[in-house]
Amino acid sequence: MRHEMLQNTDAVIFDMDGSLVDSMWMWKAIDIEYLGMFKIPMPEDLQTKIEGMSFNETAVYFKEHFSIPVSLEEIMETWNRMAWDKYTHQVPLKKGIPDFLEGCRRHGILLGIATSNSRELVENVAATHSLRNYFTSIVTGSDVERGKPAPDIYLEVAKQLDVVPGRCLVFEDIVAGILAGKNAGMRVCAVEDDYSAHDRDKKRKLADYYIEDYLGLF
Repeated sequence: MRHEMLQNTDAVIFDMDGSLVDSMWMWKAIDIEYLGMFKIPMPEDLQTKIEGMSFNETAVYFKEHFSIPVSLEEIMETWNRMAWDKYTHQVPLKKGIPDFLEGCRRHGILLGIATSNSRELVENVAATHSLRNYFTSIVTGSDVERGKPAPDIYLEVAKQLDVVPGRCLVFEDIVAGILAGKNAGMRVCAVEDDYSAHDRDKKRKLADYYIEDYLGLF
């Protein structure tokens, strides 16, 4: 018996970091390491400032805010390189994801990914965990005009899947992403993640559902 949130659902759309894979810890570590290359201490509020930004928008923020003396392309290339090894060897899927994806496929529910991350890294994650065949649509923040909490990225995935927003269920772990899904007219399930533990109450209030993991949803 499928969970009530999956009733009247034609498509499930995942955010990637913190919702599909357990990787939010990694980006803070990369930010600290990257700024350290330029002898810049990481501000305590940095993660809050860049939450929801696309990969490109984040690079622009770093270059302008910290006066990083290299091109945007070099910044993003370095981040991709730093993240590649971690994604391949240190980042697991969220608990219960393999069975949940198989359950969606079995019930004819289409699957998509809407991530602020780079195309290179999301494809790496999909290949590492043998996920690519499950997903009909993968859209990154660079593919749309506005990052989360704007609804653009979720609306683009729905368009590619040919599913109306009201028949889509979004899984998100951060407030900006939850708002993006709601702004797109979709139902949203908030996902527990240590990185956003400080926003747990806000996530519960904003989302339609809340899960600790994906076990037992089918």
